[in-house]
Amino acid sequence: MTDINDIDKKRLADELPKLKDRFEAFKAEGLQLDMTRGKPCAEQLDLSMDLLECLGRDYRSESGLDCRNYGGVDGLPEAKRLFAEVLGVAADEVIVGGNSSLNLMHDAVARALSHGVPGGDGPWGAVEGVAFICPAPGYDRHFSVCRHFGVDMIAVPMTDAGPDMDRVEELVAGDAKVKGIWCVPKYSNPTGVVFSDEVVDRLANMKAAAADFRIMWDNAYAVHDLEDETVPLKNTLDACKAAGNPDRVLMFCSTSKVSFAGAGVGAMAGSVANMDWMRQHLSMQTIGPDKLNQLRHVRYFKDLAGIKAHMKKHAAIIGPKFEAVLRILGAELDGTGVGTWSRPKGGYFVSLDVVDGCAKAVVAKAADAGVKLTKAGATFPRGEDPNDANIRLAPSLPPLSDVEKAMELVAVCVKLVAAEKAGIA
Repeated sequence: MTDINDIDKKRLADELPKLKDRFEAFKAEGLQLDMTRGKPCAEQLDLSMDLLECLGRDYRSESGLDCRNYGGVDGLPEAKRLFAEVLGVAADEVIVGGNSSLNLMHDAVARALSHGVPGGDGPWGAVEGVAFICPAPGYDRHFSVCRHFGVDMIAVPMTDAGPDMDRVEELVAGDAKVKGIWCVPKYSNPTGVVFSDEVVDRLANMKAAAADFRIMWDNAYAVHDLEDETVPLKNTLDACKAAGNPDRVLMFCSTSKVSFAGAGVGAMAGSVANMDWMRQHLSMQTIGPDKLNQLRHVRYFKDLAGIKAHMKKHAAIIGPKFEAVLRILGAELDGTGVGTWSRPKGGYFVSLDVVDGCAKAVVAKAADAGVKLTKAGATFPRGEDPNDANIRLAPSLPPLSDVEKAMELVAVCVKLVAAEKAGIA
């Protein structure tokens, strides 16, 4: 939250003529830059091209299974072992699916609504007013799943350590209609926060009015470090087991931003009871996933060490783009009081908070000069940011020179809109 009273009005007033000239110069350039989504750039996708040829004509799994044929509804054993390493679980606690972890999350919610989950007493959909806790700012596609199924969303603030656990514990203990919480626990979208050990333990141990409460643990950026040293994340399944709540968490990840965004592999993990539940439903939905793609990924990456080595190449490509965002925001906005921003050590986003009541205007003004940003409010349930302050910046896709140009324009727009808000312009 950035308050209008914190603005350095004199500095903005002195700078205003140059800001207006700079904005008009940007408009005259006819820019067409898109920073709306956290997509890998072509150079990142090129890193995995050898994956397409690594099978040759050897299409059999380690057990001799013909991966061109039906079968293996919950994934290849060697693929399970690979994702078990990534998520820190046992291989029998993993299901490997198609190309999308979001697909697995969507289906997990759909099945819970239609049939219920282990430990529950019936379908979630039979509960009037079933709700999910949505830490915000957060991932808009999580919120879209809830909206799609008519699940109520309760926003709770994100802190530097994860969701506001006092509020989460109050909601979960006090209302059996609250069935789940969305979490991006490492390099969270969009703030870059990594959940603290305390937050993980409190999520695992908290009292829940709903015996079938689920933590939807979307560890999308588990291996997406921007620096040499990773930030550790406590194992939530271990924490839930230790707390006597082994079925509480459903974990998800994918290689969508590791190999190919549209042709990666998604996986989910959890207690054996949860995985048996998922397998039962999968057997009604498919005769087997794309095992050739799973085999390609196992052959190419081999193990977690192979994935981490590959991700260092990703960091070398997008790291300078994140550095440019932080450098330009610092040079343009430090000391003005018109904005604050995250400094992530991994993931795909920078979270920018502008003066309250200004985010929509900043996004619109940037678009007017040719730079498209994520829609203001998208990082909140129902697209409604109560402070109209948060903007998600996604620097991965454009070339570095375009990121620099875009961020200069964004900074100019932030200051111009703040000046207007303060009655200076």
